[in-house]
Amino acid sequence: MHQAINEAKKAFKADEIPVGAVIVKDGKIISRAYNKREQTQMATYHAEILAIQKACKKLGSWRLDGCQMYVSLEPCPMCLGAAINARLSAIYYGAEEKTSGDNISQIIASSARLNHKINLVKLEDEQAKKLLSEFFKNKRKKAD
Repeated sequence: MHQAINEAKKAFKADEIPVGAVIVKDGKIISRAYNKREQTQMATYHAEILAIQKACKKLGSWRLDGCQMYVSLEPCPMCLGAAINARLSAIYYGAEEKTSGDNISQIIASSARLNHKINLVKLEDEQAKKLLSEFFKNKRKKAD
């Protein structure tokens, strides 16, 4: 998770929502990324999507069997869907999405219509939470 937080810090410095992701295979990081939506003006350039793209390229396959993702924030439905489609075995996330009371991540991950299941694990990382809180606090100050 420490490496995902390092990626989130890069996003923070770039004035992006501070989310970072790394993908691990056999105990080694094979890709890392952070949010780049503002920089690229691409709605899909979330850290998880970019990390998946890099991992697929590195492995030469869209199937990321045996890989795990560590991400600083609970994945959104788009990113969770991409991770499931890429066949990741698990996602470990550091901070819960503030709206996660609706349990959408678990609903998506456990859907009977999916032929691949993914293990979602919340790690409760205080540094991930702090980065997000500080980022949005700063945004609110600038808006005033």
